[in-house]
Amino acid sequence: MFLSLPTLTVLIPLVSLAGLFYSASVEENFPQGCTSTTSLCFYSLLLPVTIPVYVFFHLWTWMGIKLFRHN
Repeated sequence: MFLSLPTLTVLIPLVSLAGLFYSASVEENFPQGCTSTTSLCFYSLLLPVTIPVYVFFHLWTWMGIKLFRHN
């Protein structure tokens, strides 16, 4: 069974934050070394930015479908 929306709302940022802290502890030059796409640090910084953008556009699409269907 899938997790509920409130659980995912709390769980996803915590996992992203844990990945960010992990990268900060593992990488020697943490903020400057995150520019290469081969490093884990790059993706740990990309994930917290990508998830809210995905949620926004997913809700935008859903709202567009709802409005289109009712008009």
